[in-house]
Amino acid sequence: MKNKEIILGIDPGFAIVGYGLLEKKEDNSLKVIDYGVIRTAPKHSFPIRLESIYKNLSKIIDKYKPTKMAVEELFFAKNVKTAIEVGQARGVIILTGIQANIPISEFTPLQIKQAVVSYGRAEKKQVQEMVKLLLSLKTIPRPDDAADALAVAICCANSNEELSNSKIC
Repeated sequence: MKNKEIILGIDPGFAIVGYGLLEKKEDNSLKVIDYGVIRTAPKHSFPIRLESIYKNLSKIIDKYKPTKMAVEELFFAKNVKTAIEVGQARGVIILTGIQANIPISEFTPLQIKQAVVSYGRAEKKQVQEMVKLLLSLKTIPRPDDAADALAVAICCANSNEELSNSKIC
């Protein structure tokens, strides 16, 4: 029997980071282990918020011991300040995974939508509905960031990426 494969999907942000953990079984079926969000307090300075992401994500990694981590790539630049802050949060998220010796993959929103809905231009609601169906959940995971993180994990689980040092899913 092969080792248990646990995938941690991340929807990055600095106010809210979505996370979703899936177990990929030998028959390739997926089982939800946990999902939720890491929230940072707006009253805190930006560096303290980044530290909060690091500490809380480290606790999740320590608790569930994921064997793979998948992070959504940035896709917006409407607000440059927000894009930079989310980019910095992504850096903290990726470094947290690297420090825990977890192989990391990154996926674009297009790749995630294609993997979950089979249509790269799918609406957010369609993706959430498919996450619910694919994972046999009674309701769509809330908040949206948690559902998005589960979609990232599904994408990773179903990806046929070539193995490399930084990308393994």
